[in-house]
Amino acid sequence: MTDYVRWLHDLRMDDVPVVGGKNASLGEMIANLSEVGVRVPGGFATTAAAYREFLAAGGLDERIQALLDHLDVDDIAALAETGPRIRGWIMQQPFPPALEAAIDDAFATLTANTSGEVSWAVRSSATAEDLPDASFAGQQETFLNVQGLANVKHAIKEVFAS
Repeated sequence: MTDYVRWLHDLRMDDVPVVGGKNASLGEMIANLSEVGVRVPGGFATTAAAYREFLAAGGLDERIQALLDHLDVDDIAALAETGPRIRGWIMQQPFPPALEAAIDDAFATLTANTSGEVSWAVRSSATAEDLPDASFAGQQETFLNVQGLANVKHAIKEVFAS
């Protein structure tokens, strides 16, 4: 795999900084429960490095920071305007070519032995959520029953935007 995508079955709890708590936990469950008959779905995770590179592409991270630097967090109207503006920027941002290729390759490998249309879950796994001393459950988007590569990539952006 690449610095952008990691297989769930290769992940362990020491990978939380790389792929987040949910993904690391899925890797642990695959490693420890599959052998006793518990079925844990496989898949791949995009990494924190992939997310950071996505935001850095074209200076998007700098545009976001400049907007946030001047945001009055006590101004509810400004907050209500700023959040959708930033999410819109993220949705319009193309994936960097190497990240897009890594997602395409991982999806092709994942679906190579499937027949018919298979659906997937695309969900957040932030590196600072669901930690022993902090939880942000439900704050980021989750998409279930996502079918097809184009829809998976769109859902990844939606999760990034959330």
